[in-house]
Amino acid sequence: MSADVTYEVSEGVATLTLNRPERLNTISGPMLDALSHLLVKAGEDREVRVIILTGTGRAFCAGLDLGAAQKGEGIGSSSATFSATIDLRNTPPTVLHALDKPVIAALNGSAAGYGMDLALGCDIRVMAADAKLAAAFVKRGVLPESGGTWFLPRMLGWAKAAEIIFTGRTLSADDCLKERLVNEVVPSDQVAARAREIALEIANNAPLAVQGAKRLMRMGLEETFNTHVQHVYLQLLPLFQSADFKEGIASFMEKRPAKFTGS
Repeated sequence: MSADVTYEVSEGVATLTLNRPERLNTISGPMLDALSHLLVKAGEDREVRVIILTGTGRAFCAGLDLGAAQKGEGIGSSSATFSATIDLRNTPPTVLHALDKPVIAALNGSAAGYGMDLALGCDIRVMAADAKLAAAFVKRGVLPESGGTWFLPRMLGWAKAAEIIFTGRTLSADDCLKERLVNEVVPSDQVAARAREIALEIANNAPLAVQGAKRLMRMGLEETFNTHVQHVYLQLLPLFQSADFKEGIASFMEKRPAKFTGS
């Protein structure tokens, strides 16, 4: 397992940290594998209710490691082998998208290229006031390879997404907040604390209900209304039988905080 991604669980929150600050947390091949593995681990751990993804140092993630690629090494290098059939099921963007547990991006610093796509793949984003999102793909001769072409049109509408992607524009924190690409912008020294505050607020809720809600939100992106409400009903049936549902009702009637167990 690469030491360039760290993993810590506390109070139901798993924190995954890109830990390559000397390279602005640019992504290497081993980091891709480690990140996928740890996201799956957090998804399967019953003790984990929320995931925070962040970085060490002054950047969240400056994209793929182009320095290694220029040397003929790693992702995107001329020596890399390519197959006509590509299996992306175990790569971070697809693993991240498939997770039912909420994921919060704590943008401690700027995110460019792959790092921007990674942040957009999270459910909630808390951004440092001095950070930026750089959609610099076309300036490097590539396109948003890890979800950007899917996320941005849905988040911003076609015209605004086209403007950002086709120009390779860099967005300030204020720009991101204005366009609703991030939930909050806070001083850089408050990003971690604010992300954790939100994570703990979510973690205190019934985890099966939270995960079911996220699953249905994701499904709803591709469904008609009538199909979707049928799926919502089917999701409700097991929740009505859960211990957490009974606890939710009891705690409300007794005017006390609920103690959810995820069962």
